[in-house]
Amino acid sequence: MTEQSTFETVVFPSKHQIRRVRDYIQKTWKTLYRSHEHLLQAARDPKIEHAAGTPWLVYISPQEDKARIEQSLQQTISADEWSQIELRVLPAEIEQIQEHGLLYLPHSYVVPGGRFNEMYGWDSYFIQMGLLRDGEVELAKSMVEQLLYEVEHYGTMLNANRTYTLARSQPPVLTPMVLAVFQHTQDEAWLQSALPTLERYYYYWTVPPHLNQATGLSRYYALGEGPAPEVLFSEKDEQGRTHYDRVREYYQRFDVDDYDVSLYYDREQDCLTDLFYKGDRSMRESGFDISNRFGPFSVDIIHYAPVCLNVLLYKMEQDIAQIDEILGLKEAAQQWRDRADERHQRIDQFLWDEAAGLYFDYNLGTGDRRCYEFAVTFYPLWAGIASNDQAQQVAQNLELFEAPGGLLTSTHVSGNQWDAPFGWAPLNLIAVQGLQRYGYTEKAQRIARKFIAMLVKEFEKYSTLVEKYDVCTCSSNVSDEIFFGYSSNEIGFGWTNAVFLELLAISETTTGSALY
Repeated sequence: MTEQSTFETVVFPSKHQIRRVRDYIQKTWKTLYRSHEHLLQAARDPKIEHAAGTPWLVYISPQEDKARIEQSLQQTISADEWSQIELRVLPAEIEQIQEHGLLYLPHSYVVPGGRFNEMYGWDSYFIQMGLLRDGEVELAKSMVEQLLYEVEHYGTMLNANRTYTLARSQPPVLTPMVLAVFQHTQDEAWLQSALPTLERYYYYWTVPPHLNQATGLSRYYALGEGPAPEVLFSEKDEQGRTHYDRVREYYQRFDVDDYDVSLYYDREQDCLTDLFYKGDRSMRESGFDISNRFGPFSVDIIHYAPVCLNVLLYKMEQDIAQIDEILGLKEAAQQWRDRADERHQRIDQFLWDEAAGLYFDYNLGTGDRRCYEFAVTFYPLWAGIASNDQAQQVAQNLELFEAPGGLLTSTHVSGNQWDAPFGWAPLNLIAVQGLQRYGYTEKAQRIARKFIAMLVKEFEKYSTLVEKYDVCTCSSNVSDEIFFGYSSNEIGFGWTNAVFLELLAISETTTGSALY
């Protein structure tokens, strides 16, 4: 089938249909908005056990003035709501936390939606795009400032502002967020104030244990130990089995060739090992959750240099160089460009597979690339790190991932939500932007229009946008296809809303006409 005939199979929505989705998104930002006025709403968390009649816990940094914050909050919310909240100071060590709660942030932010009632790291990058598209510049700026606050007060840009994610970050997308705000404000003083925090966050990723010194590349490696608390309570099936129970049963029943299972499962004791939980937490730090990208349940992720993380760190190095240039720090800017050039060389050496024409994750133990086709292969195009020849080869492999509703996350069906047949808004956007950057406009346009059409079709049925879709059947009814982790499809949904707006803008730019 030719590209043109494939493109023509997309029944694109009418302007009226698109307008209805646009109106929904504008209203949804308000429902996903959290400020101190919504503190009780934000503190509530369906992912952890909570005894009825007991207060919801909110923790503040030891660097903060507890009395001042208490006074401010009491003036902001009602006495009844205040009585349902308990403010605590974080203990010096994460291990000392006995009861989990919300981590205080000083200003407004937007949550993804559904069970995700807190501010997430890489979700915020996409949400910010949507806010800026809708003219919400101050709220978009506040999102960035809350993430900078997390680095300064909690040690890193967090997976989410809950105590049980204090030991893990998420994909490093903070520098493009800062630059996006600067594009709108041109506030150099604000940019200067953010720079030391950005550099501090960069070093989170570029020293051990996140740095692999042999390759000079980084890996995901969460710092916490044991089962993820939110998984133990909230990710249960109809039989009451947790995700970890189902994993253990899988190891009992099936042979695994992807990695040494004895590292992660003690067959004699029939229990998951400490290293399994380290890998499981690190998989959650990657933002992708469960797939078979790094073997079953991606638990072997700690032994890989991933394409996505290292491309994002290249982008971070380039972004900080750009910030230094804006601030007139030419020598510092050159140092950051040198770091980016070195990482570029290492990405080409370890992650590019010439024979396949794709980027693959690199196994630090075996010295081999894992030839698992995954949509992160488009990241180097998005960041501009691919050569024209590399971009051409990746673009020629688009057919591996293309489906009626956009792009598959991977080419493998595993029963996990970050594999086929599922597609996710962020990866569709990154691929479209990457293809467009290298002049593959027709391919980018086709994927964008497919994804938009699928979202509108499902919105017509259910009047909502959700977290994930089956891009083969163009359906949001995915729960029965997911066997590990959580199978619900959360509504809202922050990054889907934002990607819809971004893809719509790309389609309008390409066609030269308004689509709503």
